[in-house]
Amino acid sequence: MARVRKHTNSTKVAAPHKGSASTSPAPTFARGSMISPVVDFLCVGGLSLLVMIPMLVSGRSDLVLIGAGAQAWLATAINMPHFMASYRLVYGSKTMIAKHKWAAIYLPVIMLVYMAAAVWQAQESQALVIVFITISSVYLAWHYTGQVWGMMASFAFLGGTSFDKTERVLIRTSLRILLAWHLSWFLFTQLRDPSRVEWVYVAASAATVVAFVIGVVGLVRHRRRTGASPPTLAVVAWLSIFVWYAIMARDPKALFWVQIAHAIQYLAFPVRMEINKAHADTQPASARTASWRTASWQTGLHMTFYAVGLLLISFLIGQVVPKAMMGAVGDMFGEEPGKAAPILILMFINIHHYFTDGVLWHIRNPEVRKELFAHVSHTDRGITR
Repeated sequence: MARVRKHTNSTKVAAPHKGSASTSPAPTFARGSMISPVVDFLCVGGLSLLVMIPMLVSGRSDLVLIGAGAQAWLATAINMPHFMASYRLVYGSKTMIAKHKWAAIYLPVIMLVYMAAAVWQAQESQALVIVFITISSVYLAWHYTGQVWGMMASFAFLGGTSFDKTERVLIRTSLRILLAWHLSWFLFTQLRDPSRVEWVYVAASAATVVAFVIGVVGLVRHRRRTGASPPTLAVVAWLSIFVWYAIMARDPKALFWVQIAHAIQYLAFPVRMEINKAHADTQPASARTASWRTASWQTGLHMTFYAVGLLLISFLIGQVVPKAMMGAVGDMFGEEPGKAAPILILMFINIHHYFTDGVLWHIRNPEVRKELFAHVSHTDRGITR
């Protein structure tokens, strides 16, 4: 992806040490937004806090609030596009496919073979389907907590600061405890006899209080070290996952809302990457015509096609393909394999997304930082994921 010309953002430059013989430029911390301050706040977790906290305060035990049909359409419009956006990144060029063969080729092939075996076995048993669902659910816990840390690191960088090693250990430990809670929640809510793991779930739930305290210690330490409050959006991202898990604990079916919040949180990042790429592609045209408006119009048109494309593909994958697959497999192998096929497709997309996310979004990678933060002034300092 080409690098975009930097613009409009102020910078904070650290003065070099006196007597230093180094001639390298002083480090520059980013000052800017991913999309805009308001959109960033809403996406990173602000919207979920505004919606979910009142839901928790209400005392309701049923927090889904909408029917299955509305859930399906919301998932198609919001959750599925965040999967398709990651596919756009990994399959967007031959270079990316060649660079990330495990994400682009090997893992999908392995899972397709597994799915074929699972559909065949579904005539007799759902065991392989259940294993696939379990793998996806366990991986989900790692994915959620990992993404939150990625949000914190990124928005700290955009806020002109970073977390030092001790602060990272504290904050990420708090997230690892939440990961353990998520796993215990999965077992407690999915096992036929949850009493066998109830003590694990209770212990993990109590440990979330420790997780909160550890995270607060890390944030307070950052304030004392830097003399400034931690970036608001980094704190919002961290707080949001505690609220997400609180709503899941109240009503396991409310995982639906958490999935939507997670998807919204994610989407700002591939959207920014796409904007940066579109803006870079319009630079030659802008230079020839000397028209800023022309370049902006071309970028806007590109992003419109991008959004429409994501929605159309999401509709096909979310609404059309499962029904067609269910009918085709059902006619070929029987009723149970036909029911298993759409579930396996969804699990395939989930697991593949989790894997590609872990491969693509290593923000400590200078190339990723250059492309993701091409719209702001920055250096290679201050990001670890």
